[in-house]
Amino acid sequence: MSSTTSSFPERIELSGEGLVLRDWTEADLAAMPELFDHPDIAYWTPIVSPFDEAAARARLDRDRQLRAEGTAILLAITVDGGAPLGEVMLRRAPEGTELGYAVGPAHRGQGLAVRAVRVMAAYAFEQLGAEQVILELEAENAASVAVATKAGFGLLDVPLIKGEEKGRPYALQTWGLHRP
Repeated sequence: MSSTTSSFPERIELSGEGLVLRDWTEADLAAMPELFDHPDIAYWTPIVSPFDEAAARARLDRDRQLRAEGTAILLAITVDGGAPLGEVMLRRAPEGTELGYAVGPAHRGQGLAVRAVRVMAAYAFEQLGAEQVILELEAENAASVAVATKAGFGLLDVPLIKGEEKGRPYALQTWGLHRP
């Protein structure tokens, strides 16, 4: 690990906005396919599809590896520290502190992503000293554009990020939220 990157705490639990964002645990493995094995998540995110128990195990292992490297944090979105309803991610990247999220299909429409993004952004500003957090979204992903807008992010005047994932070309817009 480079000396410029500090590692994340081994355990993280963030509360706010009526949510508890907590570490994924072995006990969550059975719930993860219900959250992530869905056409919307397969289409809009890099999360593997189909998403089964083996994928859940691989994701938990990768989460722990990225945390240990100081690269990313993946937390379960819950209302009370119990059942996971989705996930919020914070990733340190050359272009800045990036947030991402996925909410299980059965739990959409409750403002979970907006609230989780706000709580994670506050953590990035207060605990990590980030000056800005970003979301990278496809303009056609109306649900994510709505999350960005409701969470207070603005579209940044930067080039699109173009690539291909799962055999599908994409062009990501970068949305930013500055330290309050």
